[in-house]
Amino acid sequence: MGAWDFFARAVQSMGAAGSEAFDRLRGAVGTGPQAREAAFSMAVVALAAKMARADGVVTMSEATTFWSRFDVPPDAVKPIRRLFELAQQDVAGFEAYAQKIADLFPDDDAVREDILDILFTIAAADGVLHEAEDAFLTRVAEIFALDGVRVNRVKARHLSPDGDPYALLGVSPNMPLDEIRRKWRELVTEHHPDMLIARGVPPEFVKIANDRLAVINAAYEAIVRHAE
Repeated sequence: MGAWDFFARAVQSMGAAGSEAFDRLRGAVGTGPQAREAAFSMAVVALAAKMARADGVVTMSEATTFWSRFDVPPDAVKPIRRLFELAQQDVAGFEAYAQKIADLFPDDDAVREDILDILFTIAAADGVLHEAEDAFLTRVAEIFALDGVRVNRVKARHLSPDGDPYALLGVSPNMPLDEIRRKWRELVTEHHPDMLIARGVPPEFVKIANDRLAVINAAYEAIVRHAE
């Protein structure tokens, strides 16, 4: 049985989108790679749905943005849609889902940073970051125990009108170019799609890694051009 089969069975048995369903899924399928993928997917979908509800209204642009961030297998669309619709009914319980993700990847800041990036993308889909959405994202970042540099990198991508390349790499304009180059290489390695898969993230989420990697490379190229 594949990861999405586990996911579909868990969602079909749900009467509500509470995090207890997440725990039932983990208990039912164990701790192997497919169980890890299914549990990760379930938590991310529910958290993204609650992010869309954070400002009180789920807009069409937010829902469309959510679906555009994943390469969802056709047979997984129905259970994902059901979970998304259940979870978006209210914001209650989002902290529990955030904690489940943090517990799934306790030593992997890169994965948690990618998830925060997904949530920022959904929050900004309607062109405005509302106060309630900002509070939601801040709380998730706290639960994820992400440091200021990582959080600021995500914010720079979505909130900086000029896309400050230094903020996107988490470096200072005063740093020597060799040091910036080392940081860039670290980020390329950390966020490479192959590394994401190796850490147990479902292949359907690799599109996120590709997008982030493109931003990282563009930011570094901009810094190099400025230094010439």
